[in-house]
Amino acid sequence: MELRQLRYFVEVAEREHISEAAEHLHVAQSAISRQIANLEDELGTPLFERVGRNVKLTPIGRTFLEHTITALKAIDFAAKQVEEYLDPAKGTIKIGFPTSLASYVLPTVISAFKREYPDLQFQLRQGSYRFLIDAVKNRELNLAFLGPLPPKDESIQSTILFTENIAALLPANHPLAKKESIQLADLRNDLFVLFPDGYILHKVAMDACRAAGFLPNVISEGEDLDALKGLVAAGIGVSLLPESSLYDSAARFTIKVPILSPTIPRTVGIISPVNREIAPSEKIFLDFVKNFFSRLSQFQ
Repeated sequence: MELRQLRYFVEVAEREHISEAAEHLHVAQSAISRQIANLEDELGTPLFERVGRNVKLTPIGRTFLEHTITALKAIDFAAKQVEEYLDPAKGTIKIGFPTSLASYVLPTVISAFKREYPDLQFQLRQGSYRFLIDAVKNRELNLAFLGPLPPKDESIQSTILFTENIAALLPANHPLAKKESIQLADLRNDLFVLFPDGYILHKVAMDACRAAGFLPNVISEGEDLDALKGLVAAGIGVSLLPESSLYDSAARFTIKVPILSPTIPRTVGIISPVNREIAPSEKIFLDFVKNFFSRLSQFQ
């Protein structure tokens, strides 16, 4: 069994078409067909069945695909570790992040890091809360920023970097916009614009409103911060957003107002795997991030 065979197999399985896989891999179709046949002979069972011009995995083929993807990720990771062991200051750091940390936290940390380690590169992957957790578990990522940090999980190491509050974002002409702080219950009669159901910040906002004794009237939803800020600026409704997302990029015609009661804290941190080593360059970045926020907290 050869790595080449396994990579050809995965490509065909994902595209369900041998000629498309050959085109993508810049290999002759006959070469891929031959290697797949050799793999099936070695395993003693068909992995694909023909459906018209396409191919589809057999039941055992689907099982083999799942384990093959895991194995190839482990091999690629091992090769990356060897490369970075030889020169840890010239690796590539893959890191995931949610939209709520994209406007301030992520660029602040990375720009500071690049000043000290200019030769290290980044491969960034924005994703949902659940996607980022699963990506770290499934070897797609080794590091991901999250807020809030997930519940205790035996396969994930969570490091708290800082804690912040959720604030109200109001249209500039809102009756409460000039207040130094508000009670969340003061907004019970307002229309709300929030992240869609299934997003972690939707749950945070809904839980907070329930704690304040009401269910918010959600009139509109947005899948990123800029969309929500724009909706608030247009006077569509009010929103509840993390303070760090409002530091430098609160939309025009909006006002951030702290919520006095109930306070809505959110932990922000970074997650990494427990059951495998991370790459040397990623270890450098993780240590830097911990020290970076530790130093910041000393000046606050």
